[in-house]
Amino acid sequence: MRGQTLRNALLLAVAAVSASLEVPRLQHESLDAATAAIANAPAAIGRAVANAASHAGESHLGFDTNMYPGDKAMSAWKRDGQYEWVGYYLQAPCHKDESWSGERQHLVDNGWGLAVIYVGQQTWGKRLDAAGTTGSKTSHAQRHSSRSHKKRSTHTMRRSSKTPVAAASDRCSASFVNAAHGTLDAADAIAEAQHEGFPRGTVVFLDVEYMDVLPQPMRDYYRAWARALLADGRYRPGIYAHTHNASTIYDDVSAVYASAGIGDDPPFWIAGKGDFSPDSSLPTEVGHEFASVWQGMLDVVRTHNGVRLPIDISVASVASPSLVQ
Repeated sequence: MRGQTLRNALLLAVAAVSASLEVPRLQHESLDAATAAIANAPAAIGRAVANAASHAGESHLGFDTNMYPGDKAMSAWKRDGQYEWVGYYLQAPCHKDESWSGERQHLVDNGWGLAVIYVGQQTWGKRLDAAGTTGSKTSHAQRHSSRSHKKRSTHTMRRSSKTPVAAASDRCSASFVNAAHGTLDAADAIAEAQHEGFPRGTVVFLDVEYMDVLPQPMRDYYRAWARALLADGRYRPGIYAHTHNASTIYDDVSAVYASAGIGDDPPFWIAGKGDFSPDSSLPTEVGHEFASVWQGMLDVVRTHNGVRLPIDISVASVASPSLVQ
């Protein structure tokens, strides 16, 4: 068990004790009543820990797709009852499509859980120097990665056929992969989430695409993005990452959380192949105990209630991955 996960369990226990003791109330109670409440504290701790363990073992099926399928399609899929949540794309530098805008309330009213996605700057397979500028040459491994991305190989688990490429926006460029743009894009993500009406505390997942090698400018970028969201305080930074890069990104973002005085694990949505079953897989079975969402199927087509959609399929530990827990 990671140290941070252990701290979370301890925090749950402390919260349970605090809730059981209800100090402001107990100071007005008789000694006998206060003693009885304190005696019940171990039971409260047990309930909190049991609830946390039960929560960790849950699996909730969801999907994401680049363009909003339409109200009728979403209603038809909801009536089918198989999927509980859907990825919700904010307008972002590398995802300029506006089709999800304004749909939050309809989806919530229709019973959908949501995973809010912000597609920030990407390396797009280019070599970056320490300043975040692109080089004119790429290595053999990077050229291979670029070809594999186009072929949707098993190494590149992401919405390759559905995510706009860098040319989709003049705000999207590998040359913007640096700390300064991380801070700027964080402000943009906050503004977009507010515009869509997402409540305070909503998790916003920064989309960090697969990289053969994780360059320092990208590490600077997502750390600055997470730091700025935490400093603002309205939304909670989460990360979408490929399993190949997830451990390093998790360590980096966890350090940002710790520096901000937050003991919780940052929410992580991890893409990666494995023995994935939409019916029974748990997020941690992707191979990372810190995973709260596992995207295990890429670019598949499914039909429900007569509506056919191209989707990516994920399982989450909660029914609404961006909801405040």
